[in-house]
Amino acid sequence: MPATRTIGLLAIEGVQLLDVSGPLDVFAEANVQAGAAVYQMKVVAVRRGSVRASSGARLLPDIVIEDDPKAARLPRFHTLLVGGAPHAGDAPTEPLVLEWIRHTVPGARRYGSVCSGAFLLAEAGLLDGRRVTTHWAAADALAARFPKVTVDADAIHVRDGKLRTAAGVTAGMDLALALVEEDLGREIALKVASQLVMFFKRPGGQGQFSRREAPAAANRSALQELQRWVAAHPAAAHDVPSLAARIGVSARHLSRLFREEVRVTPARWVEAARVTAARQLLEEGNIAPKQVAAECGFSSVDTLRRAFLRVVGVTPAEYRKRFVSVLD
Repeated sequence: MPATRTIGLLAIEGVQLLDVSGPLDVFAEANVQAGAAVYQMKVVAVRRGSVRASSGARLLPDIVIEDDPKAARLPRFHTLLVGGAPHAGDAPTEPLVLEWIRHTVPGARRYGSVCSGAFLLAEAGLLDGRRVTTHWAAADALAARFPKVTVDADAIHVRDGKLRTAAGVTAGMDLALALVEEDLGREIALKVASQLVMFFKRPGGQGQFSRREAPAAANRSALQELQRWVAAHPAAAHDVPSLAARIGVSARHLSRLFREEVRVTPARWVEAARVTAARQLLEEGNIAPKQVAAECGFSSVDTLRRAFLRVVGVTPAEYRKRFVSVLD
């Protein structure tokens, strides 16, 4: 059995509780299944006292950065994970925290983040030139604020060298399970997944959970009106000439407007809008796939399936199976 690995989980004020407690439970269950204390978990906080999570629950830290930043770095972490918070990324992180992260990461075998904890690593300059993921709702903001970071908005978790990043909230458990598999092998990881009633490998990506509308509305009022009309009439003919005629511009001009304002081609935007409409019908659970395709402007069930895979990352049948009972 390998030597004990110290796992550090940084919890800032307002942390999403599951970003910390989820991985903690995975590592704790790995100890049970391995029959030995393979992992020693340490919650790290900025200040003394309890850390108030976004849910109102409180965490008691094992290590406090403010007491003595150098002493707080003494346990050489095998793995350091930074939890996210609903407000992470809204304001600059205090320098004390960033300095501690910068000094701690080089001594860790692995480091990473859960959910919006990626913002703290990015502020510390530790994500430049790296491929990462974060919560789907924060992916665009992370990419815009840190252009040197490659953000995969669909991945559940991403491995890039010694860096590991997870998508939103429960994806931290998926990441922790992947780390257990790295350390202890597939058999132990499978037993952990079974005991915690979670997927060993979650099917699909974040796209299936995203509730964003197709593409963001454009700034120009004419395009906004056109987008609303397409969303309300997904089954209508939406080739570029007909869309251009609807707002009184040339097809070439419309394509340029979409590139400048929406950052996608008209055809790609229409496809995404139709997939959004299809998702809504599939969630209702009482319409046949052929009818869903027809009502959303797809020429066949196969065309719907291909578009759904491109945009959502799973097939319509898989999507309906996972979400219809939840939303009924």
